[in-house]
Amino acid sequence: MSSAPMEKATVEHVPTTPPVREPGVVDVEYGWQGNNLVEMLENGEAYFPRVFEAMRQAKTEILLETFIVFEDKVGNELQQVLVEAAQRGVRVTVSLDGFGCGELSNGYLATLSEAGVRLQIFDPAPKLLGIRTNWFRRLHRKIVVVDGTIAFIGGINFSADHLADFGPEAKQDYSVEVQGPAVADIHHFALLQCGRPARAKYWWQRRRQRRSELAFSDHDGQVRLVYRDNGDHRTDIEEVYLQVLRSAQRRVVIANAYFFPGYRLLREIRNAARRGVDVRLILQGQPDMMVAKLAARMTYDYLLKSGVQIFEYCERPLHGKVALVDEDWSTVGSSNLDPLSLSMNLEANVLIRDRAFNQDLFERLEVLSNNHCKAMSADTSPRGRIWHMTVGFLVFHFLRHFPAWAGWLPAHKPRLKPFTHPAGSDHHEPR
Repeated sequence: MSSAPMEKATVEHVPTTPPVREPGVVDVEYGWQGNNLVEMLENGEAYFPRVFEAMRQAKTEILLETFIVFEDKVGNELQQVLVEAAQRGVRVTVSLDGFGCGELSNGYLATLSEAGVRLQIFDPAPKLLGIRTNWFRRLHRKIVVVDGTIAFIGGINFSADHLADFGPEAKQDYSVEVQGPAVADIHHFALLQCGRPARAKYWWQRRRQRRSELAFSDHDGQVRLVYRDNGDHRTDIEEVYLQVLRSAQRRVVIANAYFFPGYRLLREIRNAARRGVDVRLILQGQPDMMVAKLAARMTYDYLLKSGVQIFEYCERPLHGKVALVDEDWSTVGSSNLDPLSLSMNLEANVLIRDRAFNQDLFERLEVLSNNHCKAMSADTSPRGRIWHMTVGFLVFHFLRHFPAWAGWLPAHKPRLKPFTHPAGSDHHEPR
């Protein structure tokens, strides 16, 4: 285990390595798969032990894709588990985001590489005056697939700030464990994203089919993978939210860390409440970025006056990205309801039709809103506060239109690049 200080990782092209497919550029739409076992994993206390145990039991393959790994007790345990797996002959492929993992040391990465881990960095970039500049179009997904039989997907990164003992800045977050036929789709998707050969889908599986979320099944254990990329699936996650909001009949609960969606989503949330649906939003009250709270609060007056209930989670930062509709539909994943997730980042959620899972999620969110949140009222919206209203208005509309404005800038295509360590060099040395 490397004890090197955290410095920027060196990433180079390897001439003998075949070109790697750009993550997200895959024209595949995955359908509903039945007869799955799904289990909610809340926070790092539930998530990390299950993921690490699955990795320790791996026999053939581990695929990992994540936004953040830190060199702390969680990141160090991840490194150890992956090294041990690779050394016993498991094929290990790890894809890390070049921004979220930009502070990992060469020593940390070289230890993985030297053990036989296939290590890839998504869109790395050098710092400019000590500042990371590759802020946008990030690999924001968090996916783990082990032996093609068990998958984990959600919002939890590999960092100690997802554990309660981290302190008041520990994040509140969720992931889901999936076992069953849906894992084949998640596995296929993960293989494509990391450039590994994947069995081709038949032509009828490749066709773009906008599957309706309205025809709910009577059978539990149904799971569907849905993702967002900058190719043919730019709006898939947003469209799913729009469909289920339009069909909601009794209740909608959305817990989301960064909430400033577009007008279509806001309108459907409002319309659901107006027709008598019990609509509740659980948002950040202790945000890690104040701009997120300011923008979210610009939507409060519009939603509250239509009957939407809004709660701010004030115990610690909320990092979750989960929702449920009525008694049988839920989603867990990496996608926030903000311009970055809905318009720029690479994201992945699972949709779940399972009454027991839906009820479990509802009860967890009920405890959160009843015991750890502050209910918002019209008095908390910026209406009547000229300064707050003006600043909030500008921030909200800047964030809403930023993806379109960013499209005017010279474009580049972010790609996965294999990590290589210069031969013969001491990987504990800063680079």
